[in-house]
Amino acid sequence: MSGWETVAVLAAGLAAGGINAVVGSGTLVSFPVLLAVGLPPVPATVSNSLGLIAGNASGAFGYRRELRGQGRRLLALLPASILGGLTGAFLLLHLPASTFEAVVPGLVGLAVVLVAVQPLVQRALQHRRSADDVEQHVGPGRTAALFGGAYLTGTYGGYFAASQGVLQIGIFGLLLRESLQRLNALKNVLTLAVNTVAAGTYVVVATDRVDWAAAGLLAAGSLVGGAVSSRYGRRLPEPVLRTAIVVLGLIAIGVLLRR
Repeated sequence: MSGWETVAVLAAGLAAGGINAVVGSGTLVSFPVLLAVGLPPVPATVSNSLGLIAGNASGAFGYRRELRGQGRRLLALLPASILGGLTGAFLLLHLPASTFEAVVPGLVGLAVVLVAVQPLVQRALQHRRSADDVEQHVGPGRTAALFGGAYLTGTYGGYFAASQGVLQIGIFGLLLRESLQRLNALKNVLTLAVNTVAAGTYVVVATDRVDWAAAGLLAAGSLVGGAVSSRYGRRLPEPVLRTAIVVLGLIAIGVLLRR
């Protein structure tokens, strides 16, 4: 990578780590940059998942207060997310690269739509809960739905990470009476689990597809971005951030369709 490409990937990691901590969809920032510096789609996805783990960890740590009272729920959902992450990684590594290249523009488009409509989902959810709700009893039906939602979003995240968190907040918010901040804390930990197991799978069985320089730069940037954003990111104007993500996602679709 040239000097400017190095700076671009580092900055993309910083932005993606910060966005993932407070909104989700940081991959819509980092993935287009990796494509722009010359990585093919599959190595870009593998390197992106590995590089953003550090930001997932710092973001989850920053939201630790919002995790209070959710320990049992988290332990119940983690196995589903881990299994989903492994499933997604398996699909990425075993489906033909041509399949991934054909599917990803659609996945990016779905992610862009999810980011764009997230405020509507949030407003709908806010009518169903108070800001200070604590963990409540969840019956077997909703428990099964939560487990299934964690598995499906984990599979999506293991295959292509963009807007995994948006999907999780949307699904969990429909099933739980929790504040958005507490849902975001839950999302941060589950996303960390998915990305960790998926990236670990890539490292073990597909080391040749990892661009270690890109992954390292993303890790350094995302670690700082997740830590800073989990502390201060709630003060950023969300419409501005959301608009930037949508624009970058559209750019990614354009880059993919021209390959």
